[in-house]
Amino acid sequence: VQLQASGGGLVQAGGSLRLSCAASGRTFSSYAMGWFRQAPGKEREFVAAISWSGGSIYYSDSVKGRFTISRDNAKNTVYLQMNSLKPEDTAVYYCAATGGGSGYYTVYPDEYDYWGQGTLVTVSS
Repeated sequence: VQLQASGGGLVQAGGSLRLSCAASGRTFSSYAMGWFRQAPGKEREFVAAISWSGGSIYYSDSVKGRFTISRDNAKNTVYLQMNSLKPEDTAVYYCAATGGGSGYYTVYPDEYDYWGQGTLVTVSS
């Protein structure tokens, strides 16, 4: 699976962005997907994850209530809708894919098999 993240950019605090992650290959629907981010000088951190069925979703506490992860298996794409953005959301955002059962997802980056190249989100105050 090859992943291509897009949708990053510069936005003011309180604004919104929607990230997309397009996957190649015919087995996208069998992969759980996750979004991670890495700010300058910090470790990569978990943001959100969704099972391949879409029935299981999990968010980090820092984005819960503001971000929404979703997927369209027909379009081989996973999305991250980001609302009420804060300067501390500034980071490079990565999408990742991993196999598993219908309800499986994981918050651990080491458990993901495939990664996109990242898209930069900058939130100005």
